[in-house]
Amino acid sequence: MADLKPLFSLDGDLVAAEALLRDVFGIVVDEVIRKGTSASEKVCEWKEPEELKRLLDLELRSQGEAPEQILARCRAVIRYSVKTCHPHFFNQLFSGLDPHSLAGRVITESLNTSQYTYEIAPVFVLMEEEVLKKLRALVGWSSGDGVFCPGGSISNMYAMNLARYQRYPDCKQRGLRGLPPLALFTSKECHYSIKKGAAFLGLGTDSVWIVKTDERGKMMPEDLERQISLAEAEGAVPFLVSATSGTTVLGAFDPLEAIADVCQRHGLWLHVDAAWGGSVLLSQTHRHLLDGIQRADSVAWNPHKLLAAGLQCSALLLHDTSNLLRRCHGSQASYLFQQDKFYDVALDTGDKVVQCGRRVDCLKLWLMWKAQGGQGLERRVDRAFALAWYLVEELKKREGFELVIEPEFVNVCFWFVPPSLRGKQENPDYSERLAKLDREPSHWASLNVLRLMRDSLLSCCRALAGNSGHLLAHAVAGADIATRVPLRDDLGCLLHGFGANAAHVGRLAARSVHVEGHPWRGGLSLNVEGPHLLHSSS
Repeated sequence: MADLKPLFSLDGDLVAAEALLRDVFGIVVDEVIRKGTSASEKVCEWKEPEELKRLLDLELRSQGEAPEQILARCRAVIRYSVKTCHPHFFNQLFSGLDPHSLAGRVITESLNTSQYTYEIAPVFVLMEEEVLKKLRALVGWSSGDGVFCPGGSISNMYAMNLARYQRYPDCKQRGLRGLPPLALFTSKECHYSIKKGAAFLGLGTDSVWIVKTDERGKMMPEDLERQISLAEAEGAVPFLVSATSGTTVLGAFDPLEAIADVCQRHGLWLHVDAAWGGSVLLSQTHRHLLDGIQRADSVAWNPHKLLAAGLQCSALLLHDTSNLLRRCHGSQASYLFQQDKFYDVALDTGDKVVQCGRRVDCLKLWLMWKAQGGQGLERRVDRAFALAWYLVEELKKREGFELVIEPEFVNVCFWFVPPSLRGKQENPDYSERLAKLDREPSHWASLNVLRLMRDSLLSCCRALAGNSGHLLAHAVAGADIATRVPLRDDLGCLLHGFGANAAHVGRLAARSVHVEGHPWRGGLSLNVEGPHLLHSSS
């Protein structure tokens, strides 16, 4: 007869399972939280892929292993992973460690539920709606809808799908054969998910019309008008404009009021990709950068970026109150979304999304907000701006650094000029010589740059080259005034690292992002964000 006892790990031995988990949590506290946030420790113990495979022993076998071996494997996973909570992790649009958010993630993973019906996730269904309501209020909407999505790219795709459905509701049943050629518009500085979304939704990348940007990377409304006219002249039907609030590299904020005027004249859906810049809405000092966002039809916002809510925390917000999400995506599966339940079935939000199983992403933000309050989160955003200005002033003081533009956000873009070109900006061949570095062999990108820089930089900071060749370095803002001094030291350490590796970083800098309207071809983009609540003072 089958054993009907509850199935716990370690062959149903609950005591042993609890002991294992306590040991694992202890390792996490020691190796990730304590050591992983200490400036005296490495960001990553870097290994080449083949060596790392051997060290981890990744093969899955038919026989299980003893708890001691499992704990050793947990330590190895942490040891060789990048510590994104480290004060010298300078590589992505997320970093730092908020303990309240982490606590929320631990609870979420432990409860292991799916956010599709009230009966299976009653706390989180109500919590998600309250969090979304708060985010919508910050946008400027007193009503609306929304959902947490698995990343900002998916939020952008949802917006595209909703805009298409609103215009052509028959497409849900008839598909692409019931549609004319469609056109959507976005800037040349937009996130790559816009083109990916067009391909995924069957619109095709040719349906994406690229609008010119000005010298600061902002969409030009006059060119948007021109592109709409050109699309119509070619027989396409414009249906959506995707503006960006906080572009990935330059940190540009598109002029939303002017873009909204264009959308209103042409009857187009306005989506704002504020995945990076949306959290600026919390700051009374800086929220003017998003003036006009209240006129959008949809907004994508990633609190896991500037607010450090932890991966992943991505909200799609809608101004719509007609249940568009459910009408567009719902399938009324009778085994899950029964209409005769003993509670208000409107609380069963799972039919709003294309997923069935959906992880809980609201708790980490809710718990962090409860702990910090709106004022605490506002200070977090404002300090990120203050650190960006501090970094700019330090760059101006140091030889070999040239700003690409004065930042308006926490993205600081600059050139690190090789010693052989310093002081020669007035030479007629300066830009050409600097640009020649862009034609260096591709081995200067990504992994080999890390190998060349690691010995001197890993003890100080972590510099990782992205696939596109530009360097994205992200410093983190402090949680309180006491952390400002070591954080400034962290930024100084980063700049010192560039100087100590002038030959290598100079080559890397030349393989960076193209900046329209500037004599040079690009620069390094640093994004000062945070927080870093568990920052070592060493």
